[in-house]
Amino acid sequence: MAGLDILLQNVANGVLMGGVYALIGIGLTLVFGVMRTINFAHGDFVVLGMYSAVLFNAILGWDPYLSLLLAMPIGFFAGVVVERFILSRVVDAPPESALLATLGISLIIGNAILLTFGGEPRSVQVSYASSTFSIAGVNVSMVLLLAGVATVVMIAALYALLNRTEIGRAIRGTAENRLGAELVGIDTRRIHSIVFGLGVMLAVMAGVTLIPLLFATPTNTGAVFTLKAFVVTVLGGLGNVGAAIAGGILLGVVEVLGASYFMSEYREAYGLIAFLLILLFRPEGLFGRTVKRV
Repeated sequence: MAGLDILLQNVANGVLMGGVYALIGIGLTLVFGVMRTINFAHGDFVVLGMYSAVLFNAILGWDPYLSLLLAMPIGFFAGVVVERFILSRVVDAPPESALLATLGISLIIGNAILLTFGGEPRSVQVSYASSTFSIAGVNVSMVLLLAGVATVVMIAALYALLNRTEIGRAIRGTAENRLGAELVGIDTRRIHSIVFGLGVMLAVMAGVTLIPLLFATPTNTGAVFTLKAFVVTVLGGLGNVGAAIAGGILLGVVEVLGASYFMSEYREAYGLIAFLLILLFRPEGLFGRTVKRV
């Protein structure tokens, strides 16, 4: 029974951590699904969220989860500005132009944070960091539980936005067929701005929820989260929000189980091994659709 308890404990931790990974992956896959742009700066927006929580904590003494009230709208606005002034200029250019633009944005964000905060790793210590909840005999970290609850609320809100509102129908229409959407009167430029704003907002939210658990550095952490976002979206299937949720949870569970039953210092590697295996046997992702060439 002790072995089963440990397994359940690890799966619970993996699911909660995977929920935050899913949040990161959803932002990337949403932007790709609508704008057909692969955002190499996505992980840097996660780091921006982490440092925004550090800043609000240092100046105002706010808890990271309270910081979400300001960090999320600021993240959305920042995403809209980036799309309006940078990405909209290359929307009809060859795909490599958008890739290079997002790489440039990544460098700007990383170096701006480095100049502002220095190169030392930063985190936010919270009083409840070591607190746990017992649910059906499984001890769950309070920090992970709060991160999981925030993720579930955000995903539910995003689902409602995409499926129950006029703007959501416009986003889905633009994702299906941009030209067709324009022909029926949808302002696709505006939709692109909203979608990129949503993507950045989700990345910032993930960063804020992760800061009590992890340390952030200006130039390295962004690349790690960009890689995780790609792993999540490829595991599930690029361009599919539901698949990104499944991919994130799978990545979280694989990392936690690998670190628990094998060598914990290779935690990141277990997710990459799962990523390579799925690419090898199912290149379209677990829930992606196979495209037959004719």
